Parts: sequence; C-alpha cells; structure tokens
Amino acid sequence: MNGLEKLCTCTDKKCPNHPANHDKGCVPCIAKCRGAREIPSCFFNMLGLSKKPDGYTFEDFAALVMRDKK
Repeated sequence: MNGLEKLCTCTDKKCPNHPANHDKGCVPCIAKCRGAREIPSCFFNMLGLSKKPDGYTFEDFAALVMRDKK
C-alpha cells in the first residue's frame, strides 16, 4: 500500500489501476481515462450519486454536473 488508497474513493479495488494495487498513485488511472476520454470515478463520486453512472465520458460527467446544478 502506498497511502493513496486512503485518498482514492474508487470502490473497484479489483481494477489494476487502483492505487491499492501498485505504487504509481493515480497516474495509471488517469492515463487510462485520458486515453478513453473519460473522467476518473473519483470525480463522479464527488457528485454523491445514488447509483453508478451510465458512462464515464466527459459528456456524461458534464450532464450530471449540469443536472445537479438545477
């Protein structure tokens, strides 16, 4: 463990990019998300959603932020 697993709010600890599974911090997750034009789940978790989002794209995140703003 590297300490970042305490900061990470991602619940998918089976993911090889989760900070609990290596010593590279958030870099592998961010790199994977950037390549897929996605936002890391920790940003979605800040929205306090009651269920998993349908998708993790930039557009999905923006739509949820704008929905919650209303």
